[in-house]
Amino acid sequence: MVYSQRDVSSCNTYNYGDALYWDSRYIQEAGAFDWYQRYSALRPFIRNYVETSARVLMVGCGNAVMSEDMVKDGYVDITNIDISSVAIDMMRKKYEHMPQLKYMQMDVRDMSFFPDDSFDSVIDKGTLDSLMCGADATISAAGMLAEVCRLLKPGGIYMLITYGDPKVRMPHLSRPVYNWKIALYTIPRPEYQKSAGSALSMKSYLEPVPLTVDGVLPPDFALEDPDCHFIYVCEKVDETGMMHVVQQF
Repeated sequence: MVYSQRDVSSCNTYNYGDALYWDSRYIQEAGAFDWYQRYSALRPFIRNYVETSARVLMVGCGNAVMSEDMVKDGYVDITNIDISSVAIDMMRKKYEHMPQLKYMQMDVRDMSFFPDDSFDSVIDKGTLDSLMCGADATISAAGMLAEVCRLLKPGGIYMLITYGDPKVRMPHLSRPVYNWKIALYTIPRPEYQKSAGSALSMKSYLEPVPLTVDGVLPPDFALEDPDCHFIYVCEKVDETGMMHVVQQF
């Protein structure tokens, strides 16, 4: 199995794949925390691929405010799950006044509570990354992605926000069994400072990144931020092979 340097460094620092780690962390750090990116930065991508009327599943929600921000932006049905009962209890109390948000304790590798084709979109901000740090990472990743695929309606969108570049994430995402059409985007880290001569704009980030036939970045493709985040938009092809597109940027 191929790991990125960032997979190895993260997993050697924290036990992100362990539920007990997360329970302990949420007890110690009760304040809200969003991994990688806030909704404001991800909004153009989410609004492009996920309609506000969509039934959304937020996997590994933790104590992030992203779902709240989405509701404020017009989304009406977001189910949030996390393996940590501490996080779920905390979020249920916090958002008991917001009926658009539901919270359930659940392991993403077994979401059998939900029937097939339950959601229009599944959003993952760092959850697959966490599983890559646990025991039996390959098996865990396959279990999660199979469940995500099962829960998506035909034409549904799985949006993965990750630090994993195509070399280490595409082998998991591109398995024929999922039947996903994948578009890739990059977005700089929030703390990244552009160089004075940089010509890239937000519009540039909204353009898909080219991939080779092997599903990796072309040798001559340069990342402005070497430690950027990657956004994989995986659209489930229905049985007729038709794709469903919300809109274009």
